[in-house]
Amino acid sequence: MDETKQKNQPPAPSSTSQKNTGMAIFAYILFFIPLLTGAKNDPFVKFHVKQGLLIFIGWVAVSIISWILPWQLGIIATILDICVLVLMVVGIMNAAKGEQKPLPAVGKFGEQFKF
Repeated sequence: MDETKQKNQPPAPSSTSQKNTGMAIFAYILFFIPLLTGAKNDPFVKFHVKQGLLIFIGWVAVSIISWILPWQLGIIATILDICVLVLMVVGIMNAAKGEQKPLPAVGKFGEQFKF
């Protein structure tokens, strides 16, 4: 009888579902949106918002560089754009897994943001 009761009960929430992974993933797309919701108090979301802010700053820097460089050196800007995109994908994958791993090469700078 106890076995049938256990089968009918919903599974216990995993550690990933306890974390606000949806907002953490969204932080890499539009970093400021999670700050406007109740998720801003979640340390997991804050970590990924800081990483998303780094992605945004990197994207702005690459845009400025591509604007300054002559069109013949546009390949450099394209490579930098791809690097920013790869960092964004890595961040989204980490958030989806429920991990708080800093982004490669730039993630340590995210710890310096205070909000």
